[in-house]
Amino acid sequence: MSVRVPLLRSLSFAVAVSLAGCASAPDKAPASPSLNALYGRLDAASQGYENALRQARAGDQAGSEKTLSAALDQLKQAAAGCDATSGCDPQRFYAVYDRLLRLKDGSDIGVEGLETAGESGGPDGAATGAAGLPQARRAVTLLHGQKLSELIAMNGPVKAALEMWLTQWRPNLMDAWVNYQYMRFEMWPQYQKADLPEALLFGIMAKESGGKVHAVSRSGAAGPLQFMYSTGLRFGLGTDNGFDTRFDPKQAARANAEYLNEQLGAFNNNLELTLAAYNAGEGRMRRIAGDRPGVSFYDPSVYDELSQETRDYVPAVLAAAWLFLHPDSYNLHFPKVDGRPGQVVLKRPASLSELTVCLGNTANLPGGWFRTLRNLNPRMDPEAEQPAGTTLALPKALERAYAARCVDGPWPILATDLHDAVVPKPTVDPSPVKPQHHGPTRHYRVRSGDTLIGIVHRMRCSSVRDVVEANELHGHRIKPGQVLRIPDCRRR
Repeated sequence: MSVRVPLLRSLSFAVAVSLAGCASAPDKAPASPSLNALYGRLDAASQGYENALRQARAGDQAGSEKTLSAALDQLKQAAAGCDATSGCDPQRFYAVYDRLLRLKDGSDIGVEGLETAGESGGPDGAATGAAGLPQARRAVTLLHGQKLSELIAMNGPVKAALEMWLTQWRPNLMDAWVNYQYMRFEMWPQYQKADLPEALLFGIMAKESGGKVHAVSRSGAAGPLQFMYSTGLRFGLGTDNGFDTRFDPKQAARANAEYLNEQLGAFNNNLELTLAAYNAGEGRMRRIAGDRPGVSFYDPSVYDELSQETRDYVPAVLAAAWLFLHPDSYNLHFPKVDGRPGQVVLKRPASLSELTVCLGNTANLPGGWFRTLRNLNPRMDPEAEQPAGTTLALPKALERAYAARCVDGPWPILATDLHDAVVPKPTVDPSPVKPQHHGPTRHYRVRSGDTLIGIVHRMRCSSVRDVVEANELHGHRIKPGQVLRIPDCRRR
């Protein structure tokens, strides 16, 4: 993929350039007055970086935040004139922009600066500015004491992934952000305990599932972080009363953090190789990387041996993590989401689908609440009616909405009427060929909390598709009490 990256969207983070390196070479012609004026504004922005850094290390969070924002604005305004000024070198702007962004996420402050910076922040403990990240939030930007921004080489593949997230994949990124905000209280503490950056968790989840808890890939990977069944078992993900715990956001995040820490140890804290192992399999990556602790993911002896999927996966995760840290620097504006957890006790029987109808939607969530309710109640069949008295997890902000719209009045009546609608089946199947299933079959009665993928693994069948075709299931929907024909794949 060939990408032309415009000024200020392409950042050279891999090389730290000092201000002395920005001076004109002696063998070049003198710069024009307009170019000198432009570079003078660049120098002023650079000085703003130095001032903000001193303020952050002194614990002046508010002052550092203000100085940093002013320096970034000044740099962007100066860079806008670079294309129109003869002789202007955009790489000089990239180098300063690099330093400003590193300061913004705390990378240039150092651990001591983070420990002494102010600890004020939002209601969830998030600092109001990354330049003054409190000690409790260091895992946002640090990976085992390493600076996350320095582990992300801003090379061609990562730049291309940034462009994809900001263009074709932007809707997916926004959905992933919203979904994550409602699950954050379950997932982020698991990463925090493991000393892993929250940005990395978001990057993996955005690429793997977009924050859809019940996502299942063609290869059988499942859950918000897409664990294969055998790998999930190794990290404590299995079945619990018929429920596949790969679909549990909290358990999936815990297992994912354990897996990453294991592989970081195996690959000498090389984040790129660790992510490649997560996608391609650790066995394959160890065979490819061998015992070379310093080998790069982009070394031809490694990169050329990987599938295109893995070559794309690693930079896509890193780019999403970087955007999590620096959205405003890429003209990206994530919506404000009140992700505080809440719950209600159902006053009348209802399914998640019926509740979605009566709860409606909001400006920040135009698609409605179905995905959020499913993510927060992964063990529930969304079509199955839950009895009155059932405790249901939902965002705190929806507790009052439930009481106002879903207990009495027209909306729950309408939702129930729609839910109970019966679609007549044709007397003659219009399909020219029905799926034929030969060989022995077994029968399985669906229990509460069962999923097709869980049944398949329990019965050791070859695929979900076999069960779907054998029972002519529509939308992969099953209900407790339903008897399924299971092709006996072991004797095929």
